[in-house]
Amino acid sequence: MAKIFCVANQKGGVGKTTTTVNLAAGLAKIGQRVLMIDLDPQGNATMGSGVDKRTLELTIYDVLLENASIAEARVKSDKLIAGGCSYDILGANRDLAGAEVELVDVERREKRIKTAIAAVDSEYDFVLIDCPPSLSMLTLNGLCCANGVIVPMQCEYFALEGLTDLVNTIKQVHANLNPDLQIIGLLRVMFDPRITLQQQVSEQLKNHFGNKVFNTVIPRNVRLAEAPSYGLPGVVFDPSARGSQAFVEFASEMVERIKTM
Repeated sequence: MAKIFCVANQKGGVGKTTTTVNLAAGLAKIGQRVLMIDLDPQGNATMGSGVDKRTLELTIYDVLLENASIAEARVKSDKLIAGGCSYDILGANRDLAGAEVELVDVERREKRIKTAIAAVDSEYDFVLIDCPPSLSMLTLNGLCCANGVIVPMQCEYFALEGLTDLVNTIKQVHANLNPDLQIIGLLRVMFDPRITLQQQVSEQLKNHFGNKVFNTVIPRNVRLAEAPSYGLPGVVFDPSARGSQAFVEFASEMVERIKTM
């Protein structure tokens, strides 16, 4: 039975997509069966996984409107297979932006993805969902089907404010729509230990959230930033880079953490 995790943060530009694609590649590299769902109309996680969003015949949009199943819409990237980190991709493109309006009047609109995943649940160990940076019907669909939320965040002051909003949102969804939902952990990304403020915020996080803060820290890394322009996760683009190795380490930590859930 697959463990379903949303990668979410209501603040933009904190590395959600980078985290999703590299965690997916890292988990695949250590032998896990992974499905990555792109829930952002920008389709960055799709493109970053080696799939051209403009050529997709079926996407998460079709699955949300129940015009296609996940089994019909998922694809594999040849680039990922060649890199030895292959995972299934349920891609997104601009069509997804219209799903918000089209789902307004339909039944079970917040449970569409949950229903779709149930049909392929046994085929995966992990399902990772890249959420858009807002509390929309798309994000709500992700949160309603998830076992937990992985929160990537920079160790900066404004990131702490955004975290407060996200925690409140998760509490509301937990109380009203998905009693299984919880924060799995906070992942410190784009971390530079030379910056005193980042060290201070990191300590604040550990003091306040305790073991909810992942031990793995993702360093600020140029190779991770370059990888999307080649349509690859950093883990595949440059396996020897510090950032790539950190994500493989994070994948191993995730596997261990779910054993205690």
